[in-house]
Amino acid sequence: MNADNIYNTQWQQQEEDDLLLDVLGGYAIILYNDDVNTFDHVINCLVEYCDHDPVQAEQCSLIVHYKGKCEVMHGGTSELKPVCEALSDKGLSAVIEEV
Repeated sequence: MNADNIYNTQWQQQEEDDLLLDVLGGYAIILYNDDVNTFDHVINCLVEYCDHDPVQAEQCSLIVHYKGKCEVMHGGTSELKPVCEALSDKGLSAVIEEV
């Protein structure tokens, strides 16, 4: 096996692994604490965009406040990207990370 075949095999395996992670929902939106947004704003955004019930949203907002961050939604990148963008558009510090 030559170097090109090994590289192509490794590249193909990485693409398959990434696709599997996306299909199985191996990603999460991580919400980070900030000194700008109120609890009410964070809770309302989590209810509206992440489909949290109010109690779950309040718990996540407290975790973010005291721990600095919280996983607020799990899924594949195609599902999480529009939600993460909506949270960011509302002024929240949110990113998608592999979990």
